[in-house]
Amino acid sequence: MPDFFTAIDIGSAVQQAVTPVFLLTAIGGMLNVMAHRLSRVVDRARHLEANVGNYAAERRRLAIDDLSVLARRMAAANWAIALCTMAALLVCLVVALLFIEQLIGGKLDAVVAWLFIASTLMLTGGLMLFLWEVQLALRSVRVRAADLLAERRPAGD
Repeated sequence: MPDFFTAIDIGSAVQQAVTPVFLLTAIGGMLNVMAHRLSRVVDRARHLEANVGNYAAERRRLAIDDLSVLARRMAAANWAIALCTMAALLVCLVVALLFIEQLIGGKLDAVVAWLFIASTLMLTGGLMLFLWEVQLALRSVRVRAADLLAERRPAGD
């Protein structure tokens, strides 16, 4: 092993990499939640698509409206997953560069900082899209409930 690489250097690199690794753990958890939501939306869309031909005209119209909302939700969830995955990849690069910086004795501070900023921006975008997907889901449930309640009311009300 070369003289310039000591146990202190390794310890320093590990200490610097701990915070980004915690961020990776958090992103992994969020990706798990997002992927699960996407899976549920896809299952719901498949169910509606398979059965829409069997519905009466009014129910078919409602199912098509639901499919439209589900398509927007799938797109939002897909983009949220993509952005959060890119954020995680950038954090991995940050960790690798922190170790490389210790190995070569170079100054990669600016590169590490810009990659971390980019990662944070990607994560922010992914979380905003995730929030939008949740809002789409909530709005569609509220609207659907209102439609069903309106159907139950007697004609004179």
